[in-house]
Amino acid sequence: MIEAQELQSDYHFPQEADTQLSSDTDFEDPEGYNAKLGKAKGVKQGRKGAGEKGKGSGGKSGGQNRVNGHHHENGMENLSLFEMVKMGKSAMQSVVDDWIESYKNERDTALLELINFFIQCSGCKGAVSSEMFRHMQNSEIIRKMTEEFDEDSGDYPLTMSGPLWKKFKSNFCEFIGVLVRQCQYSTIYDEYMMDTVISLLTGLSDSQVRAFRHTSTLAAMKLMTALVNVALNLSINMDNTQRQYEAERNKAIAKRSGERVELLFQKRKELQENQDEIENMMNAIFKGVFIHRYRDAIAEIRAICIEEIGVWMKMYSDAFLNDSYLKYVGWTLHDKQGEVRLKCLAALQGLYYNRELNSRLELFTSRFKDRIVSMTLDKEYDVAVQAVKLLTLVLQSSDEILTSEDWESVYHLVYSAHRPLAVAAGEFLYKKLFSNRSTEEEGMLRRGRQSRNANLIKTTVFFFLESELHEHGAYLVDSLWDCASDLLKDWESMISLLLDEPFPGEEELTDRQETALVEIMLCAVRQSCECHPPVGRGTGKRVLTAKEKKSQLDDRTRITEMFAVALPLLLAKYAVDAAKLTNLLQLPQYFDLEIFTTGRLEKHLESLLRQIREVVEKHTETDVLEACSRTFHALSNEEYTIFNRVDIARSQLLDEQVDKLNSLLEDYLQEGEENDEDDAYQVLSTLKRITAFHNAHDLSRWDLFTNLYRLLNTGLQNGDMPQQIVINALQCTHFSILWQLAKVSKGTAKQSDMVNLRKQMRAFCLMCQRYLTSVNTSVKEQAFTILCDVLMVFSHQIVSSGREALEPLIYSPDSSLQAEVLSFIQDHVFVYQDEEINTDDQRYDEVWKIEALHKRRNLLAAYCKLIIYNVVEMSMGADIFKQYMRYYNDYGDIIKETMSRTRQIDKIQCAKTLILSLQQLFNEMLTEFGCIVDRSSAAFCGIKELARRFSLTFGLDQVKTRDAIAMLHKDGIEFAFKEPSPQGEGNPPLHLTFLDILSEFSSKLLRQDKKTVHLYLERFMTFQMALQREDCWMPLISYRNSLQAGADDDTMSVISGISSRSSTRSRKSKAPSVSSKRKLPEDEGSCSSTDAAMWLNREQGAQTPVMMPLPHLTSTVLREPKKLRQEEAYVYAMANEHQHQHQQQHQQQAPLTPQSQPQPTMDYNTQVTWMMAQRQQAEARQQHERASMHYAKMRSHMQQAIRRGTGLMEDDEEPIVEDVMMSSEDRLEDLNEGMDFDTMDIDLPASKNRRERTELKPDYFDPASIMDDSVLNVSMF
Repeated sequence: MIEAQELQSDYHFPQEADTQLSSDTDFEDPEGYNAKLGKAKGVKQGRKGAGEKGKGSGGKSGGQNRVNGHHHENGMENLSLFEMVKMGKSAMQSVVDDWIESYKNERDTALLELINFFIQCSGCKGAVSSEMFRHMQNSEIIRKMTEEFDEDSGDYPLTMSGPLWKKFKSNFCEFIGVLVRQCQYSTIYDEYMMDTVISLLTGLSDSQVRAFRHTSTLAAMKLMTALVNVALNLSINMDNTQRQYEAERNKAIAKRSGERVELLFQKRKELQENQDEIENMMNAIFKGVFIHRYRDAIAEIRAICIEEIGVWMKMYSDAFLNDSYLKYVGWTLHDKQGEVRLKCLAALQGLYYNRELNSRLELFTSRFKDRIVSMTLDKEYDVAVQAVKLLTLVLQSSDEILTSEDWESVYHLVYSAHRPLAVAAGEFLYKKLFSNRSTEEEGMLRRGRQSRNANLIKTTVFFFLESELHEHGAYLVDSLWDCASDLLKDWESMISLLLDEPFPGEEELTDRQETALVEIMLCAVRQSCECHPPVGRGTGKRVLTAKEKKSQLDDRTRITEMFAVALPLLLAKYAVDAAKLTNLLQLPQYFDLEIFTTGRLEKHLESLLRQIREVVEKHTETDVLEACSRTFHALSNEEYTIFNRVDIARSQLLDEQVDKLNSLLEDYLQEGEENDEDDAYQVLSTLKRITAFHNAHDLSRWDLFTNLYRLLNTGLQNGDMPQQIVINALQCTHFSILWQLAKVSKGTAKQSDMVNLRKQMRAFCLMCQRYLTSVNTSVKEQAFTILCDVLMVFSHQIVSSGREALEPLIYSPDSSLQAEVLSFIQDHVFVYQDEEINTDDQRYDEVWKIEALHKRRNLLAAYCKLIIYNVVEMSMGADIFKQYMRYYNDYGDIIKETMSRTRQIDKIQCAKTLILSLQQLFNEMLTEFGCIVDRSSAAFCGIKELARRFSLTFGLDQVKTRDAIAMLHKDGIEFAFKEPSPQGEGNPPLHLTFLDILSEFSSKLLRQDKKTVHLYLERFMTFQMALQREDCWMPLISYRNSLQAGADDDTMSVISGISSRSSTRSRKSKAPSVSSKRKLPEDEGSCSSTDAAMWLNREQGAQTPVMMPLPHLTSTVLREPKKLRQEEAYVYAMANEHQHQHQQQHQQQAPLTPQSQPQPTMDYNTQVTWMMAQRQQAEARQQHERASMHYAKMRSHMQQAIRRGTGLMEDDEEPIVEDVMMSSEDRLEDLNEGMDFDTMDIDLPASKNRRERTELKPDYFDPASIMDDSVLNVSMF
């Protein structure tokens, strides 16, 4: 037990400080009442001596009814104060009243119970006895309690979880407040109780134990708050008494009552003495606790201090709301912990909310305004939200405090993705722009163009345009929705601004402003009907309350009634404006279609359908046509009576367009090369309309596939068809196939329909494949995207979810199609940006580059989906994976996710794909630089770095990736020795340098697998290779060393990858003795090099046993064999006999060179049995070798310890920890690439470092540890 440092025992003031209060921390003392501090007050003298304590008992025995703070009645023990406060079942006032009654009868015993209450609330198991209370100083008591503190747990009542302990904190604070309130008229002035409590809490708050410091600080701050309330009441009573005294003295002599004057004088004097006493107590707490703990190392303690000083300044502003106290809050605004910064802002919000206090905050505001403004961009969103709310209160107090730069720093936050922050900024914006009502606006109409809302709507439009974020109108509306929903729901005024003529003197909206107004109007309608934030802001849809549902229905009714009449007029007015039409045509999606019937709005529906048809006939923009298609889809609901009218209008429109297309295609295809631009434009515009409608409507009855296929085929033959016609034809044909699939999937289609769909789908895939070689890049990208979608839809997954009837539709791409798709990715995705841009053309800017990159990412993602869902062979992913490092910034996330998904599907095949990608890069390097490989070249180092990144993606669980890593090494070894040296025998194989790359994966092998892989490597090595030491053979040497590293290390077992708990137990337990290990039979325990050679010398075509799925072993330590039953023993013996015979047979047939004839493959059980025997033999030898080495190390350590003698502990060297996963410390930053979880900071329990002095800062504490340097280098004012 480390002895705690002696703490300050009794609280006392220096004599100079007793007569003159500090201007920073004390109250004003104009009349010199504090000069009376010469009398014996407990606050100034500390605790009384042992003899004085006994005088308060009133002559009664000190232990008849209470022993160590516990009640006894009829021999039964009642609950202590701590237990009653913890349970919270009794009213706190009754608990306090009982204690006060016991204090009046026996104050030492009652005070001892109160002291033990604070000790127990800190989580200390010890208790202060009567003897300790009488004869020991506070510092001695605290040291004794520190020694008895429970070190096993880091929790104490204030930090424990659970509903009981969460309620304990509020009960604890309530107890202190009620105690002071009930004692405020007599007990707290007895110069004993409060002096003892304050002295104890001051000492505990200076403790090294966090639990003592935290609990006592909270108690002292709540005690101070209660005393501030008492001081406030005293101040009010003194003012009242002073007025009564002055009034009585000013009366005429005949009417004046001398006795009343004297009584009021004595009362005022008594109140003044009480106030002086309270001030002394508060100064003791402020100087002894707050001054030191507001800068404590623990954020929770600092937060408590700041929270309570905010309460004091708000409660008793006359005494505390001045710069001497405000500076502590201002300084702590720079605290490093968000929790503390949050308490500072909350404290300031309580002050700025009261406008009567604003005059006292002017100096503080001018000094710390910039800091508050900067906190709106705090990294913790909760702090930023409260900072914006505080600035809103500052704005309400005065418009002159904040500058335009301050406003703008808050304005842009309305577009934040964090909704609470955006809503707070929206409220600030609303208060700034919309809250100042002039007298002229008060008399304006409530609705229409001349209403006040119309002016506010125009102001919103102006702000939206000035912010230059025109694609984020939904974010702006959502930010203003909570505070300005009535304004945003005034669609009548918005429609009036768009349709009505401006009144005389009014400035008309520009075209740009009208476009912004239409967008805001649409966003407000969407927000009102959907009742959830826009995409990207919020966690998703929430359950609406009954009130919200009623409001939603009412709003939809108003929207339908209002826009059913106005929308046709708006469409007619902006019939040629594509941007406005795109937004206006989305409004019918939010209509309540029943209103058209119940509200007798059929004629307006006819007008709407007529306007939509005119828009379709006039426009060719894709956005406008798709909006018209979605509008028809929203109105075509069979549940409503208006469906027939809508369906007739839609059919007429489509009939006309399809007939027009067929007629145009007949002429277009017959004329061939004689087509002019007008014919092409007519075909393209009609095709765009049909494509837009085919996306949302089934046009199968018009049989569009035949003519479109002819069009595409003609385009291939002639090669001069406009690219937009081809792109739209491909898209429309794709929709046609998907609609036929939807029809077949319902199960009502004929067999002929499925056969026809199969033919059309395969013919269309072939057409898309042929278009991959088109000259035009846009056509090739469209063909590639559609081809990937079709392959995904008609893959083997089409029969899932009970759709086995669709099995004839499954289409698997052949090797030629897979090769063409992959070739497209290599030619159009893995290219540098500068390769696509003509340096002479200055039209391309950063925006174009971003859009081009986004398009390439979509193409790569479409192909990677084919790999993930096994549409193409996984080995095709090698050409993707090898680009991981080269294009990491552009596609690193996509490639990494693809590797992760493929590993989940098939670990072994994924590993084979990874090693294949490395082999491809190695072959490319040989092709480019020749047969002699420079291992220091950039190309080789790049491949090696890629291998290291691949290795990190396997993670830390070596057991799960055991088979995959083994297969990876097998393929790598075979590749390294595949090609002989072009320089003849005696030289290293052509690919031997690849072993240097393969060594990056050696750290992922388990210890026992390293030996097996090493044996497999020796199969390809000759005796001469093992003796080579030239530089050209270094890759082989380094790879062998990487396989041998850690082979004799007994610190890792297979079970460590399965259970962390078992590994913990293995660390605690001692290694078993050598004599207790199982001894194998001699035929199994002998050296198995011959058997290993037999297996390793088999032909490459035969499956290697080590590369098969290996059984999971539970430990590398050999255990005693189980006692088998007779029949089990017989089976085991038969298996061993069969294995031995099999081994002998292969030993006779095994050739001496790797180039031998292939041998028959073992069955799986035989291979597993053989491997287990091999592994047991090898481990038996290792156990014996490790035992010998361990004994030698122990002797060496003992000799060194004896030589060091008594200085063993001081001079002992630190253990050397080997990093088994990394080959360099510089690679630590890449470790998280193999993790599937986010990195998190580790916070140790409080008691684990309970006496660490860094938790308790001395009085000369350096605020730089919790504050920014900007606080320390600038004076307060």
